[in-house]
Amino acid sequence: MNDQSDIFSGDDPFEIARRWLAEAEGVEPNDANAIALATVDGDGLPNVRMVLLKEIEDSGFVFYTNYESAKGTEIDASGKAGFVMHWKSLRRQIRVRGVVSREDGPQADAYYASRSLQSRLGAWASHQSKPLSSRAALVAEVAKVTLKHGNAPKRPPNWGGYRITPLEIEFWADGAFRLHDRFVWRRSTIDENWSVNRLNP
Repeated sequence: MNDQSDIFSGDDPFEIARRWLAEAEGVEPNDANAIALATVDGDGLPNVRMVLLKEIEDSGFVFYTNYESAKGTEIDASGKAGFVMHWKSLRRQIRVRGVVSREDGPQADAYYASRSLQSRLGAWASHQSKPLSSRAALVAEVAKVTLKHGNAPKRPPNWGGYRITPLEIEFWADGAFRLHDRFVWRRSTIDENWSVNRLNP
């Protein structure tokens, strides 16, 4: 795969994804690691929202959230999710679909501890996706959890990571006259080897 200065080259899709993200971090003005995360509810109705991807591992993609949020409950019910990561500056995107597991151990603890104190307290205060009477009520809840947990709050039991282990990864790059370049890596199970195919634009 030698198209577009070998940007698609490589035997490991996770390494290609890391390479693209590193390049985007040098040119995107904000949140190069933002992804549009897609889940479905119990009726099969899609839900999409922006979250920040925190790590591209050797076999998966990790982000963090409140497990009791809409995305958390939908992921836990289906065990599946997808996302797209798009960079306007590079005219590229990566699409991922796969199975999801929780990251609820030391790795989640370490990431939580790396966040600002305000963000850590906010994770305790926010009942994410639930109705809120007013912003003042949220501020009051933050004050309450600050008194309770102080300057070193532990990670809330309902907050942690999700790891998407992909069954499909598509790399897309803009082409002249809408003749885009698309390569998809697919496998039927997470234990199988990848097959790689070029797709029509």
